[in-house]
Amino acid sequence: MEGLYLLDYGAGNVQSLANSLTKLGYSFKWIQSPEDFKHAKKLIFPGVGAFKTAISGLETRGLFSPLREYILSGRPYFGICIGLQVLFSSSAEAPGVKGLGIIPSSIDHFDASSKAVPHMGWNTTRFAQNVTDETKFGMDEETAYYFVHSYRGKYDSNAESAKWAHTVAQYGEELFMATVRRGHLFGAQFHPEKSGNAGLKVLDEWLKTPIEKLDVEELERSVIPLIPQPKDGFIRRVVACLDVRANDEGDLVVTKGDQYDVREKAEAGGSSLATQTAGAVRNLGKPVALAERYYIAGADEICFLNITSFRSSPLQDQPMLAVVRAAAEKIFVPLTIGGGIKDTTDPDGTKRSAVEVAGTYFRAGADKVSIGSEAVIAVEKLLASEGIPSGTSAIETIAHVYGRQAVVVSADPRRAYVDPEIYDGPQKDEVVRGKDGRTWWYQCTISGGRESRPLGVVQLAKGVEKLGAGEILLNSIDRDGTGAGFDLDLIRLVKNAVSIPVVASSGAGSPAHFVEVFRETTAEAALAAGIFHRGEVQISDVKQAIADDGINSRQGT
Repeated sequence: MEGLYLLDYGAGNVQSLANSLTKLGYSFKWIQSPEDFKHAKKLIFPGVGAFKTAISGLETRGLFSPLREYILSGRPYFGICIGLQVLFSSSAEAPGVKGLGIIPSSIDHFDASSKAVPHMGWNTTRFAQNVTDETKFGMDEETAYYFVHSYRGKYDSNAESAKWAHTVAQYGEELFMATVRRGHLFGAQFHPEKSGNAGLKVLDEWLKTPIEKLDVEELERSVIPLIPQPKDGFIRRVVACLDVRANDEGDLVVTKGDQYDVREKAEAGGSSLATQTAGAVRNLGKPVALAERYYIAGADEICFLNITSFRSSPLQDQPMLAVVRAAAEKIFVPLTIGGGIKDTTDPDGTKRSAVEVAGTYFRAGADKVSIGSEAVIAVEKLLASEGIPSGTSAIETIAHVYGRQAVVVSADPRRAYVDPEIYDGPQKDEVVRGKDGRTWWYQCTISGGRESRPLGVVQLAKGVEKLGAGEILLNSIDRDGTGAGFDLDLIRLVKNAVSIPVVASSGAGSPAHFVEVFRETTAEAALAAGIFHRGEVQISDVKQAIADDGINSRQGT
């Protein structure tokens, strides 16, 4: 498309939007300097990140005033996530920092007293204006879109800002602006480039709408008074996880083990394939091909965990970066990458910060980074300093630049059994009594479960939330590979301790286990790996079981 430009303020995953436009068949250019605004006929400003970082990035590059002038000139503008939020006058995320001031209102933090924040996942929307079919831009009130944010533009039908609201979403009891529109200006709090085919449709419909149609303001447009519904449209996510590592030949493969052992075992008799390949890394498929299959099947999110030796020098890990880039070209739901997200030193002595490592993966197409062992160490240091953050951990530094919604902590606890009559250790408030009468606390581990640490999972969860993590991926070494179902005691324990989203992991063996975890806990998402890789359970079967039980579910891509 002639005259289509993309604006990158310097942080966040903008490559996914570029991939989406390429898939849709549109050509575009990047805003490289203030002069480029003069040539733009349509402009898209995508991105995830912190409000202050976005404004600072625009100002440092000399783009703040030209961007504001472009919008006020009446030319078409589409802001995504932070590209919507900068349109407001200010944000509670960055007191004292001024936004573009196009929308005369502020961005405020979600109320976290009764729900997890960030708002992370799929949600439906409702139209807040009497709009024409041409200005719905392919949206409807039955379709879910992907959101990931801690701050939002509150919707109040009596406020002046309500005139800007195009659609509204509900999270808990709160209504917020999901999309804004006035004439040529359009913004989405959700990520169309991560909302599957529904999101691609929104992009395509906006881009296909003639400029003159965008510029015309409907004279009869009026605000629709909305009140919160008894049940919001938030959808519990089904996540497909792929453990990726190099096999003995050096090729990256998807693997899976029991209690984290990924090598094939010998079997009695010596005739089975497993016996013939005993000791080899278990190969369950190619990372990108499997991930694409899960996307098509309806996975709400894809998670790559890099367990290869390259993680000691992640920026030298070109094969894994290539996997992320290739996956982002074919998969239009969120991608999380874990493994080696920390301060590192290359073999030649070059020091790499965790922010640099994370930024490289974001620019390759990842949306979130997952931090494992480093998170445990960071919380141990936090507790040793009497709860005073240092500001130097990977969690803190990445969240400062990209926002807490970009940081996931992957926890690997195992049960540590104790006698409740005599145990008086530091985790005494975390002790769980099972139905069989046994009692235990959940001990954190590092290095893929190989080393136990004197830290309880609740201590870890509270610590990483304080440091700035936006989500916890909660594994269970005891349940891993058992097919016995998720560890509900573990999930409840952590959910009761924090207000950030939790992804239940380890132990799923059937669709019924997903229904159980969503019915019996308040976990926002549930993850599985081996049962999907081996074809024992289909994602479509999981989605259908959830829907049949009356749990909000998203079907298909």
